[in-house]
Amino acid sequence: MEKSFVSKLLEEKTSLVTGAGSGIGRASALALAREGAAVCAVDRHIEAAQETAEEIRRLGGRAHAVRADVAVEQEVKAMISEAMDEFGRVDCYFNNAGIGTVESNSRGKSLAQLELADWQRMIDVNLTGVFLCMKYEILAMGEKGGSIVNNASIGGLQGLKNAAAYTAAKHGVIGLTKSAAIEYGESGIRVNAVCPGHILTPLIMKSSNLNPDLARMNPMNRLGTMEEIAELVVWLSSSRASFSNGAVFVADGGRLAAA
Repeated sequence: MEKSFVSKLLEEKTSLVTGAGSGIGRASALALAREGAAVCAVDRHIEAAQETAEEIRRLGGRAHAVRADVAVEQEVKAMISEAMDEFGRVDCYFNNAGIGTVESNSRGKSLAQLELADWQRMIDVNLTGVFLCMKYEILAMGEKGGSIVNNASIGGLQGLKNAAAYTAAKHGVIGLTKSAAIEYGESGIRVNAVCPGHILTPLIMKSSNLNPDLARMNPMNRLGTMEEIAELVVWLSSSRASFSNGAVFVADGGRLAAA
């Protein structure tokens, strides 16, 4: 049954989501729109961003698609500028864009096996990309305040075997989140991080042979859904999370609790 935009938790708010072309990013863009927010859907693949924006508009929401690579400073600046031109302001940001070990050619490699280029690609996108987004988001918000949510992963809270670059980048995202929360809390800018466990994304679905093992890693014995993470992003973006700042929210089915 097709859902329509009914509830308005974020009515008259505007949002920007990076990596909005698929997975958690697309689910979050739709969830934010469902709660009344206008959405700037950003992805390095413009066709994917446009698909997300079109789906939001088809269901009665407001959306604009932008192409940007978060690892490129000038593209991040242009992304923020275009969102501001389109909507006049942006109240909440979800810095979700990132790559996994497959995209950085580091899957299955121990630290000593990593090539510098593999390490650098992961850091450029997953850590420097978040830094650049936060820098220009904070400058755009100024004294008006707002919310920033960073996607950090449980890889930011524990060591992961054969994923040294990914783990280091995600730990760095949590550090950036906490530092920014301290620096800008008085300006009314809240900065928080979400740490998803194994989520049933299109990438995971393509690797169906991995699903049973991944599900057994947490006490709930299942993978999380993209919509479950999106609901957390929506809450953190709203006034209902008005005293949440510099916090790390884990959604992993209890995996870390059982570690």
